[in-house]
Amino acid sequence: MLPMRTIPQLLLERASAAPDRLVERHKYRGIWREYTYGDVLEKVRSFALGLDAIGIRRGETVALVGENEPENFWSEFAAFSIGCKIVSLYPDITADEIEYLLNDSDAVCLVAQDQEQVDKGFAILDRVRHLRQMIYWDDTGMWSYRHERLTPFEKVVEVGRARHAEDTDLFRRLVETGRPDDVAVLSYTSGTTGRPKGVVLTHRYLVDNAHRVIAATGIKPGMEYLTYIAPAWATEQFFGVTIGLLLPLVVNFPESPEEVLNNIRELAVEVMVFAPRQWESLAATIQGRMLDAGRTRRAIYAWGVDIGHKVHVARLEGRPVPLGARLALPLAEMLVLKPLRDKLGLTRIKLALCGGSTMAPDVFRLFHAIGVPLRNIYGATEIGLLTLHQGNRYNLETVGHWLSSHPESGAALEWKVSEQGELLVRGGSVFQGYHKKPDSVAQRVEDGWYRTGDAVSVTDSGELVFLERLDDLRQLRSGERFPPQFIETRLRFSPFIKDVMMLGDDTRDYIGALINIDMSVVSRWAEDRNISFSTFTDLSQKAEVAELVRGEIARVNLFLPEHARVRRFANFPKELDPDEGELTRTRKLRREFLAERYAVLIEAMYGGRDDQKLDIAVTYQDGRKGTLSAHVTIHDVVKGDKRGNAAAPLRAIA
Repeated sequence: MLPMRTIPQLLLERASAAPDRLVERHKYRGIWREYTYGDVLEKVRSFALGLDAIGIRRGETVALVGENEPENFWSEFAAFSIGCKIVSLYPDITADEIEYLLNDSDAVCLVAQDQEQVDKGFAILDRVRHLRQMIYWDDTGMWSYRHERLTPFEKVVEVGRARHAEDTDLFRRLVETGRPDDVAVLSYTSGTTGRPKGVVLTHRYLVDNAHRVIAATGIKPGMEYLTYIAPAWATEQFFGVTIGLLLPLVVNFPESPEEVLNNIRELAVEVMVFAPRQWESLAATIQGRMLDAGRTRRAIYAWGVDIGHKVHVARLEGRPVPLGARLALPLAEMLVLKPLRDKLGLTRIKLALCGGSTMAPDVFRLFHAIGVPLRNIYGATEIGLLTLHQGNRYNLETVGHWLSSHPESGAALEWKVSEQGELLVRGGSVFQGYHKKPDSVAQRVEDGWYRTGDAVSVTDSGELVFLERLDDLRQLRSGERFPPQFIETRLRFSPFIKDVMMLGDDTRDYIGALINIDMSVVSRWAEDRNISFSTFTDLSQKAEVAELVRGEIARVNLFLPEHARVRRFANFPKELDPDEGELTRTRKLRREFLAERYAVLIEAMYGGRDDQKLDIAVTYQDGRKGTLSAHVTIHDVVKGDKRGNAAAPLRAIA
């Protein structure tokens, strides 16, 4: 069990006991570079003492922005070591978003990866009240950059090394000053309904959540872990940052986001945590590649996955396995399942987790069918990880059984469901509130119970079922209620659909949908059928693509009650983009913004129109602004059913 101490205190203890133990590996310019505990401690210590030398003080905020690279993690550990808190930013963040987060967090120092991130820093330097220093670790293209508030990472490290040489006990004294209840991280919410809020996370919180995972999964020291999800997401603070350093795992940093899948295959990692969109993307990749295969290969693939369903999924769900499927499994493994896992780099996977938001059970079943034991993990940034699929049998419709908090976290985790169906939680590392919002605890905690805002139910076996955010449950004019997220997650299982926005409220008579097609998959599908197109806009509005999407919606409609079926839909004429404010950095829909931006299209849909001209303001990658003009076609799922009249859904298109 991890002792309840600060992260740097535990690093110092572990590195002193096993300085030669491998803990990190980074593929840099084609070569895997390895780092032991001793290497990591030296970098962290030198950078921490360098930060202290340039005037960064205990209690201040250090901001970090860049891809998952060792320097990103070392900078975080160094900031912790001198008593600072950190705010981690998504690497694709815009300059305006950086300005808001740095001002809200009172950041005094920005540690950035490269020229791209430094340029964003310079763009807002004079508008951030407390920012005194910028530091960068990748000097590619930076030879001409000169500024009194800009310093290379290695120069700060050199200053720190010199200080350590003068006083070898200084770092230890700084580290030992820390306490478990010191603030470690300001983890900003995704901001789907407004400005992001900084959730206050302490060292106690990080250690507590690491303990919950270790105790529930039996994860072992030395397992190979790939860090891909950004540390700006609290889940990576538990895994790559805390468990990775302190268990330890071997934390592998990919060469670049574009090389992640290749790097996973090279490493054959044992532990992997992805968000639902990333698992869905992998599932879409599998299905998309089969679209390019010949008829014989598709038939063999379908047979092999079917055998996997009959054996692996049946065992998981406690159903009897047919004798024929058991006998056929070795052949299916040889011809289909093992090659599939090898292509994905998952031949050695022992712990595969999905967290962040809901995902269709069909995606879980696909991975289990090919032999990947994918598990759901559920929680909230404010209260930590709460449930996880545990053991060898669990219900894929649930988010698992409850986790156990660290004995020194304060109190055991407890939960109950309110009369309104809301999940209430208390115990564990208690919610500390939102940064600079002193009344935030009182708003979310009632009689000691944290109000999650999630509508849930519980199975007879005690597993938690996440239904919907209470605020997201909607009702139609008729008074009938429907769960938009439930429908969206099942539609996203389609390899052709990347994002979905459900429409419908108490002013509407039926449910509509705005669909963001997956360009990479749909374009291949179109090319195979000799359907010509030029741009995303052109492809999205093709009649053949509309028929394809109509079939996918009809398939999901079969499983929904009459009032909850999607009646009309339109395809977005452009891909949804975080830089446009349409998505959060974790690829969650900004629904209110989208509803406002596409209000004309939504009104046309509910007004019974078949098309609508749109003029959408867009920002290009080079910063230029322009307008996208497009004619968007609106479709009936059941042709002629423009007002949501009850009708049998179409059969799904094969």
